[in-house]
Amino acid sequence: MRINTALILCAGFGKRLNPITLNTPKPLLKIKNVSMLERCIYLIEKLGIRKILINTFYLKKQFSEFLDNKKFNLEIKIIDDGEHILDTGGGIQNMIQDSNENDFIIFNPDTVWNNNYKDEILKMEEMYFSKKLKNILLLANKKLSFDKKLKGDFSLKNNLIDKASEKEFIYIGCQIINKKLFIKEKIENYSILEIWNNLLDQKKLYGYESQKDFYHLTDLDVFKKLRDL
Repeated sequence: MRINTALILCAGFGKRLNPITLNTPKPLLKIKNVSMLERCIYLIEKLGIRKILINTFYLKKQFSEFLDNKKFNLEIKIIDDGEHILDTGGGIQNMIQDSNENDFIIFNPDTVWNNNYKDEILKMEEMYFSKKLKNILLLANKKLSFDKKLKGDFSLKNNLIDKASEKEFIYIGCQIINKKLFIKEKIENYSILEIWNNLLDQKKLYGYESQKDFYHLTDLDVFKKLRDL
């Protein structure tokens, strides 16, 4: 079994990076002359995935122009959130509603992705299918975070996530999820946290630990530091 379709979440306003995101959406900001979205697409290509869905809302025209200019050798489709922004849960549900696939890998382009993640993500995918999971999140110990202000989101033990004890692990913006977890009848604005919290209550939220240094485009201060690395 393999994942055939990747989703990239690109609809957000990027308010913590104002004023530079007033004219440029966060996924199109560049570090070392390569945009965050481009880095994400290159990694997806390295994973052997040929189909990508990108959701947009804020400054959406720039994404069409970006794809027209880059001419990636992949099947990339933009799916707009519509009249109102849908947040992560609604945005994902909107992207996958017409797909025949059951399992999707989802990326946040806030992370500075690179090809070093390839082997970890392939192992996470292997675990997802071999253990017949419905979800799995890529996590890193907060010690590996470039941005030391980031707090941990979860605890992780034997690939099972919980929130009860020390929250040493940060969700770093990559997950695999099954379509059946999206049970809302209509597409509306809601966070993927609703689904995660439901799984946490059932002790069915799974994680895979990344050993890579984690660089995340949190705010303007971090952006400036990343550009100077």
